[in-house]
Amino acid sequence: MSNPDRHPTEVVCAEDTSQGSAAAPPVVLPYREVPLGGPRAMPVRRSLPQRERSLIGAWCFVDHYGPDDVSQTGGMVVPGHPHTGLQTVSWLFSGEVEHRDTTGVHAVVRPGELNIMTAGSGIAHSEYSTPGTTVLHGAQLWVALPEADRFTAPGFEHYAPPVSEVDGARVLVFLGSLFGQSSPVRMFSDLVGAEVTLAAGTSLTFEVDPAHEHGLLCDTGLITVGDVTAKPGEIAFHATGPERITVEAGLDEPARLLVLGGAPFGEQIVMWWNFIGRSHDEVVGFREDWQRERASREQGSYAVAEPGSRFGTFPEAWDHTLPAPGLPNLRLRSRG
Repeated sequence: MSNPDRHPTEVVCAEDTSQGSAAAPPVVLPYREVPLGGPRAMPVRRSLPQRERSLIGAWCFVDHYGPDDVSQTGGMVVPGHPHTGLQTVSWLFSGEVEHRDTTGVHAVVRPGELNIMTAGSGIAHSEYSTPGTTVLHGAQLWVALPEADRFTAPGFEHYAPPVSEVDGARVLVFLGSLFGQSSPVRMFSDLVGAEVTLAAGTSLTFEVDPAHEHGLLCDTGLITVGDVTAKPGEIAFHATGPERITVEAGLDEPARLLVLGGAPFGEQIVMWWNFIGRSHDEVVGFREDWQRERASREQGSYAVAEPGSRFGTFPEAWDHTLPAPGLPNLRLRSRG
């Protein structure tokens, strides 16, 4: 999914040690609403990055959306757009999304099935909710690639994790190892990702790697972790240190959540629009490459990529792509 901000700010993301003590209690990371697009703009709830925390492990971007009546909002309408230096993790609870990218992949994202796209040195993709979708509900997540792998070749992988029961909870592990389950999907950082559903009034205690940070993204109902309660779209964040985490569902309805964890990233990144780089000038270069390549396609054939193209061959089905927003007026002041 593209970052739909019309005036995105550059964000320097680095390891945040303010919550790094082993004794630090969990905290709630709130969200802000961002219109995604469509005739009347489908809203998404963005809880990462934010001022208080920019990364959870290598997870650097969390958008939560729906349940959305696509007859009212138009659903997901995201024409071709670029990415660099990251992986996109698409996870749906209802509805379907059609994906096309410049490596030639044409796939459908379905509920309970992981679709992960590696941008690496550069990729472009489009995402549209399918004609048969009436209610769209899911999460779009980004993972920052570490320095050693951020220019890896672009690619796409699909995985349908098995459903298992853990102490009465319904669990699907789509990345890493958790709850005694492991995903075969190759990652470039030590990460975990899982969907958990709890019956109303029940709780689940699970073992975690104490060297990992963890964010529990509430999807439905209410979840309580320690002394904090998160509502849909909010993240209950746990710093490194605990060997076990207990999450409780509210008394009135079931709760569903995503467990997102990983080792502290330990690197500084610059994130602007859909690009992740390491400096202001590098991100400017990614933007220039995208603007040049999309302009050349519009002047000629969308299916032809120039030699040395960063973003690859545009699918023939694309009749237009998203232009990059204007750059900020000021250069980024590095920190960290």
